Amino acid sequence: MNNITYTDSKGNVGVLSTVAIHELTDNLALTVHDSGKTIFVGVDAKAVTLPPTKKGLKFTFVNTGDAGNNIIKVSPAATDGISGTVGAVTLDGTVNKAAQNTKATAKTGDNITIVGTGNAGAKAWIVISGTGVWAKEA
Repeated sequence: MNNITYTDSKGNVGVLSTVAIHELTDNLALTVHDSGKTIFVGVDAKAVTLPPTKKGLKFTFVNTGDAGNNIIKVSPAATDGISGTVGAVTLDGTVNKAAQNTKATAKTGDNITIVGTGNAGAKAWIVISGTGVWAKEA
């Protein structure tokens, strides 16, 4: 996390916490050290690969591209799946299948936040929040 120090009009000093951001420009393999980061995705046809699940790892992915411009593809490790509900879609945790923000329906600001359980398999990663249309990779 980064912090921003500010001084208000009365001379009071405060600190604002900010989120660690990574702006995706190419395919990206995350590590456990990236936990807590928010990944901005404004480009098309790039994949983000998650590390093997570990309890408490947390990642957020945000579509920063134009509406209908890009697919966000979040791929788990080969032995892991992503389970949970985003909007009206339930991701069933199929192992080795990505969660994707579909290009045709993608909107700026669509997002998904996932947390690792530490248990390989269908429930390795759990969706804790999200917006937009997401689907399981075919």
